[in-house]
Amino acid sequence: MSDRPNLTEAPARKALGQHFLFDPEILRRTALAAGPVKGRTVIEVGPGPGGLTRAILDQGAAKLICVEADPRFAEAFLNWPEASEGRLYIHQMDARKSDWRALIQQAGGSEPVMIIANLPYNVGTPLLVNWLKAGPWRGEMALMFQKEVAERICAQPNSKHYGRLAVLTASVCEAHLALTLPPGAFKPPPRVDSAVVVLRPLDDAKRFDNIKAIEAVAAAAFGQRRKMLRAALKSISKSAGLNPTDWLEACDIDPTARAETLDQASFRRLAASYAEATQ
Repeated sequence: MSDRPNLTEAPARKALGQHFLFDPEILRRTALAAGPVKGRTVIEVGPGPGGLTRAILDQGAAKLICVEADPRFAEAFLNWPEASEGRLYIHQMDARKSDWRALIQQAGGSEPVMIIANLPYNVGTPLLVNWLKAGPWRGEMALMFQKEVAERICAQPNSKHYGRLAVLTASVCEAHLALTLPPGAFKPPPRVDSAVVVLRPLDDAKRFDNIKAIEAVAAAAFGQRRKMLRAALKSISKSAGLNPTDWLEACDIDPTARAETLDQASFRRLAASYAEATQ
């Protein structure tokens, strides 16, 4: 079709972490994984040759904002009729440097926006952390990662994948794996399986607003995950003027426990206490 970028055979660039999807059914399922997009503003990062872009537009997105670092693709999208109609807005730059709120306003989008993307492998985790810290402009997300990263995002306590990323995610979102894909689904095929993670914002009453504090506590706790918490949290407790054993006991946590055994509620108690001590 003339409205699609003629770049389906363009080679993926390893430096940009590109792996492209072309299967229409997989693309449709990814576009709808987080719920209907009809009438919504959607952000897509790394659209590449436009397979997922087409799926999102075909499902009725009112505004699709594509952030693409590769000029081969960014320029080609300008020829799509949706670009001239105003439904498709192209922003050529590294997504890690984007001012998302300003970009939404510049594109004429409405909040909260959905974020749907087959993320480049080399930027997926930092982008997710950035979006988890975002304000009310960010709505539901359906994001494709390496399967191992996806499992880390959705992990539960006492599992091998449980760590800082799962704690951070659970403080503001409900996350689950929606779709797993083998390497052969992509061109070129990566060396690992991939998975789509759906993240839905928690209601205000259920979310933990001090994400900076919970990130600091989780990073310290899992930074030395083989150690007991009274040892793993020693440096961060010292900076806050807290005795690690007393701090843990005051939060109803066994000082000899290890980070992977703590649930979200426990991390929230620690983070709230840490935030109060460092005010």
